[in-house]
Amino acid sequence: MFTSVLMIEKALTSADVDFVTTLHGDEQVTFQVLLQPRGEQADRLLRAIDDVALGELDDAVREGETPEGEEAKTVGERALEVSLQALHTAGHEAEGRLIEDHPLDALRTMVQEAGADEVIVLTDPHYVEEFFHRDWASRARHKVGVPVLKLFSHSKT
Repeated sequence: MFTSVLMIEKALTSADVDFVTTLHGDEQVTFQVLLQPRGEQADRLLRAIDDVALGELDDAVREGETPEGEEAKTVGERALEVSLQALHTAGHEAEGRLIEDHPLDALRTMVQEAGADEVIVLTDPHYVEEFFHRDWASRARHKVGVPVLKLFSHSKT
């Protein structure tokens, strides 16, 4: 069985589930899902810049409405539940957990614990971080010891 660690920042959409579950054709894949809720002050500025770069000015203005702290954790828990259920419905084994601190350390630990074959980072575009190679996928490639695939979420939720 092939094991993928799936690192996400919001609930998977049906298009995302179809995308990640068909990457390996008919091979049976089990997923270990890590979700880091968004909502840190530093992230807010980078997200607003990304929104402006994408021409989504209304979204940039609403970045202040993004949940933070405990509220972000509650939203994250629901998003993780929804994502795991969607993967189960698609016929795949899936377990997951929230990341509260140090996402790359959590990712490395998950890869080791699960004996993962790959990491899939599935997020919205983060142009500023990507430009400076500070996004999760770029940084993970030097830490986890397995191939890292970077994909963009198919739609916003």
